[in-house]
Amino acid sequence: MTPDAASGPHRPDRSFLFVLGSSRSDGNSETLARAAAAHLPADVPRHWVDLNRLSLPDFQDGRHEAAGHRAGETEELLRQATVEATDIVIVSPLYWYSLSAQTKRYLDYWSGWLNVPGSDFKERMAGGTLWGVTAMADDDHVVADGLTTGLSHSAAYLRMRFGGVLTGTGSRPGRVRADERAMASAETFFLREAPLARFPYEQEAGAAA
Repeated sequence: MTPDAASGPHRPDRSFLFVLGSSRSDGNSETLARAAAAHLPADVPRHWVDLNRLSLPDFQDGRHEAAGHRAGETEELLRQATVEATDIVIVSPLYWYSLSAQTKRYLDYWSGWLNVPGSDFKERMAGGTLWGVTAMADDDHVVADGLTTGLSHSAAYLRMRFGGVLTGTGSRPGRVRADERAMASAETFFLREAPLARFPYEQEAGAAA
């Protein structure tokens, strides 16, 4: 895996990992993500990983196997890229009102990294920020609520911040550029403060206190 790093001096306090999960390259979700990334400060490192280009097998849950789980080279590089980033951006088109299969497989690997003996994955992820970018055929972006909820809950479980999901309309390649609202939102998407993610029951308990 060779991440595509942006130019500019290194800033150890913030580093973005963009995880591309579309089944085609240069799709609308990636176009929208790159438009948003262009408005980050020039000295913020950013890395792009295309899951389609990685030789990553389907996740196998080995928690209850005597031999345990052994990470391959590609998986280990992906894990290192994940824990070293302060901001992780899930870039996935909306497939059947949820994440793509490639993206879901990547998140399934998080389960394995949580359960490796001696793993500090959860501790290293805590305090970081999870973001989402998705494009869809529908003009009403409320249909992406399921994808947003899944990412928000994942962030809450790991005690991460959640910056929300940047949504755009586009089916044919490049169509998202015509979504003026999405392109305008991309300009400030990564510049806003991301709150700590919380499960709904935590929010209700806080409101009742």
